[in-house]
Amino acid sequence: MTLKEIRNNCKLTQKQASEIAGISLRSFVNYENNEEKADQLKLLAIKQKLNEYFKNATNILSNKVLLITGGTGSFGHAVVDRFLKTDIKEIRILSRDEKKQDDMRKEYNNSKLKFYIGDVRDLNSIIDAFQGVDYVFSAAALKQVPSCEFFPMEAVKTNVIGSDNVITACIKNKVKKAIFLSTDKAAYPINAMGISKALMEKNVIARSRQLSKGETILCLTRYGNVMASRGSVIPLFLQQIKQGKPITITNPDMTRFMMTLDDAVDLVLYAFEHGEQGDLFVQKAPSASIYTLAKAIIELTNSNTGISYIGTRHGEKLYETLVTEEEMIRSVDLGSFYCIKSDNRDLNYDKYFSIGNKKLDVVQSYTSHNTYKLDVEEMKTLLKRLEIFGGPVKQHD
Repeated sequence: MTLKEIRNNCKLTQKQASEIAGISLRSFVNYENNEEKADQLKLLAIKQKLNEYFKNATNILSNKVLLITGGTGSFGHAVVDRFLKTDIKEIRILSRDEKKQDDMRKEYNNSKLKFYIGDVRDLNSIIDAFQGVDYVFSAAALKQVPSCEFFPMEAVKTNVIGSDNVITACIKNKVKKAIFLSTDKAAYPINAMGISKALMEKNVIARSRQLSKGETILCLTRYGNVMASRGSVIPLFLQQIKQGKPITITNPDMTRFMMTLDDAVDLVLYAFEHGEQGDLFVQKAPSASIYTLAKAIIELTNSNTGISYIGTRHGEKLYETLVTEEEMIRSVDLGSFYCIKSDNRDLNYDKYFSIGNKKLDVVQSYTSHNTYKLDVEEMKTLLKRLEIFGGPVKQHD
């Protein structure tokens, strides 16, 4: 296989592959574009490192049973794409939509894929699906901000009570580890969706404290917007261009983290490999202004559409936060990731009200304003990784 084929098989960007190979990005690009002229021994060594990475990444779940709640969505499809052809024993898809399950069953047509109808809101409807499961990725959630604003108790039922039911099902069935997916909107939350996810995080950590050694390990991941997923602005921009309308943006200086679906899966897998009880993992991600995103899409589609500014909508943030100032104090910098360690203070109220922490005066939160910002060309390169722009990434509701 060529170096490019190996990299694509590993679902890595050139930058990620260069870091794994231990060489500069420029050198990696040269090797990939000029294999025949490259130093063959060095090229072989690079290929071996990437193949070893792929072997380790796919052996994580060797002969294991994985269950994904909300598994018919984009995240579930991405995990299935990553692991179905490995020696994983079984992948269970737990969700409440029989139509999406039937579509997914026909799409993959693989005996390793099993489907379970159930609603995380109802413990009795899901608990049997966890029998014999080794690991759980919990992705079931109400995610759309407007829906949760109009029906906040529905967000609570799914995002808080539903995730608590998943914890109970894991513990009762002796699942080894469960990873719960959260969002940047849970950091300094200002809307019902973010508040419900923040409470979900608090509950996962609280219940992790109650577990003994050898019981289910509960971990969390928190990530920013997944590009082109359900509810994101990219499909809206493309629809407006198709209809010959100007792209509508709120505040041109508004920034958002930019993550692909593969990035989201990589983050969950990193937490799966390295997470200890109550850990919350965040992947460092670039951001872009809404103007940069709109400009990149216009150029990629060769459109002559204009941009219309509609103003910031109610409850909308200028920028998103992935790690708050308070969390940064107990965070561990792992290079490409932050691990926010569980706050294990007991009910000694002096630690809450009387004893201060001087570090609070100097720590800065990690936001879409102070992370690396993409320019238009870099944004176009990232967008090209999406299926809607010719890339391999699939998006599903």
